[in-house]
Amino acid sequence: MPSEIVYYINLYGYLAIFILIFLQDVGFPNPIPNELVLLFSGYLVYSDIFKFYIVIFVALLADFIGTSIFYFIFRKFGSLFMKHKPRWIPFSQSKIESLSRSLSEEGFFGIFICRLTPFIRGYATIIAGLLQVRIAYFLTIALLSASAWASTYIFAGWLLGPWWKQIESNPHLLRNGMLSILIFVLFLFMIKFFLKRLRIRWKGN
Repeated sequence: MPSEIVYYINLYGYLAIFILIFLQDVGFPNPIPNELVLLFSGYLVYSDIFKFYIVIFVALLADFIGTSIFYFIFRKFGSLFMKHKPRWIPFSQSKIESLSRSLSEEGFFGIFICRLTPFIRGYATIIAGLLQVRIAYFLTIALLSASAWASTYIFAGWLLGPWWKQIESNPHLLRNGMLSILIFVLFLFMIKFFLKRLRIRWKGN
């Protein structure tokens, strides 16, 4: 964690956690992934600086509110936004349309899993807005995924508490861990895709 981020978390406590997570969830670039913020929050729980249930509630609330705002923006202005797509969205129009079709086919499961996956969770919200996913449907997914996401990473940070100093000195371990989660999720989607194709082929025969 950069020293200035640690300083503001120590200074402002739960408010700093809320702001860091919220800003990233509404699309503001953040050099610190939210997953790392949550892991560090778990370490602070281990150090008796934060309370476990309070920090989970704060993270859940920040993620749910930020994600909901992001969803409503793309639900309302998605078509206009994509005509003037900013550079920080690294996907072309064709890739976004392909991802839209995939998430549309997967439904609840696809959006939920993507909302748990590092690096692509924000894009799941964008796609849900562009697809005009029903409001009650998406908000349910957002609440469930925010609960699972925040609880898992904060609990993991608490478990890693005794070894946090070693982890800080080797930040590539966390990056590699998040990349491994991403690769694993993509692998699951590929397996499901090929199994679906095989079932269709068998039925055709």
